[in-house]
Amino acid sequence: MADLDQRIVVDNFRAPVADWALESDAAYILSLSGCLETLTRYDETAGEIVPSLATEWNQVSPTEWDFTLREGVQFQDGTELTAETVVTSLQNVLDAEVPARAFSPTVVSGVEAVDDRTVRITTPAESPLVPYRLASVNTGVLAPGAFEGEAVDPFGHCTGPFTPVSEEPKQSLTLDRNENYWGGQVQLAGAEVRFITDGATRATQVQTGEADVSLSIPVANLPALEADSNVEVLKTDSPRTATLYMNNGRAPFDDVDFRKAVSSALDLEALADSVYEGAALPGTGPFASSEPWAGESAETPQQDVEAAKELLAASGYTAERPLEIIAIVERAEFADVATVVQENLKSIGVPVTIRTAEYAAVEPDLLAGDYDMVLSQRNRLIDIADPIGFLTADYTCDGSYNISHFCDKEYDRLIAEAAGTADTEQRYQLYARAGQILQEQAANVWLVNEQAIDAVRTDLQNHAQDPLARYVLRAETTKPAS
Repeated sequence: MADLDQRIVVDNFRAPVADWALESDAAYILSLSGCLETLTRYDETAGEIVPSLATEWNQVSPTEWDFTLREGVQFQDGTELTAETVVTSLQNVLDAEVPARAFSPTVVSGVEAVDDRTVRITTPAESPLVPYRLASVNTGVLAPGAFEGEAVDPFGHCTGPFTPVSEEPKQSLTLDRNENYWGGQVQLAGAEVRFITDGATRATQVQTGEADVSLSIPVANLPALEADSNVEVLKTDSPRTATLYMNNGRAPFDDVDFRKAVSSALDLEALADSVYEGAALPGTGPFASSEPWAGESAETPQQDVEAAKELLAASGYTAERPLEIIAIVERAEFADVATVVQENLKSIGVPVTIRTAEYAAVEPDLLAGDYDMVLSQRNRLIDIADPIGFLTADYTCDGSYNISHFCDKEYDRLIAEAAGTADTEQRYQLYARAGQILQEQAANVWLVNEQAIDAVRTDLQNHAQDPLARYVLRAETTKPAS
């Protein structure tokens, strides 16, 4: 029998960087914490969109979708969930200075209340993926009271099974059970979500019992955790690729031959075997080969040092300065990956230096194009549960997260066509062609396809791993009395 007085600790790898603005990555923190909920939800097991705060949805015209709200839902401050409250929340995201990639004025032209229980989403052009966009955590719904101050205030204003009650900025968020949760009895009394960027610390804390769940465990810590009978290591394939981003807008990376030389110099299979110890698969381009939109030609590029040297000569490259790789510290293995890349590039005459930094500290420079290379990881389905979000934001000429500063008109045309294609198979074929362009232009080097690796204490019950780390604290999670 569950002990309803139990609380747990979750170690997460990133802290919110923009207060609690829904258009920012803070929405992921609120979602995994069991606070923020969306109209629809992506069921990763079934691979489909399912109801959440909305029970059904219909495309009532080529550019209009109506979502019917669930009856009897209250925000944690007692306010009733109505179409008007949903419109207030979604409009706040649309009006943001930097809107969410999944829900911005470029893809959504309006939100309105048709009646008390119906929200209408209007798009600039026909879009078959609106229900996917409404499953993005950035479209999570907060009560009107959350938007009354200068900054967004989620405290007491969510609909989820847990309500945030206090925070230590950049350190932790404390939550209590939502006694009036629409989804039924919440089994835990509450939880603390800690923001711990160091992967080794997250691994240690779940082993000592300081944490009940630790997300994103480094490969180097797996042997100790897997040998501990009090810890269960959870692994699942994820649509996440560790990537060597190259600044296509800055010399020498503005030359396609130079980018191809970098790609040819790297041994992806050796990298996967050494640094990742077989817990990741060598990259096959922007998609994993198992994904239905990867296309039949997706395969791992092979190292070819001689070809790399020829491409380097064709580019006219001269080693006037060392190039810099930034390794994001939230992924502990990136320091070792950077060293491998450094040695591979040295073998073709490209000197490289390495700098480690937290992602939040370097993101402005990445977006501004003030960098050479950066090691980071990107989840293809994190914006919405379809590649269109990733392919649009990251690689179109005007993409809101185009840190590669890549621009190709034919690629943009394919993505625009895919965005309006309702037939799934046809849309996936367009994605595959777009992926081929990225690979042919060597926009980046997609190093390895990672697994989602989490660790939990064995006495935690009814915990379900989410490879996208959106849903961690759930109403059904239980822990027996100690």
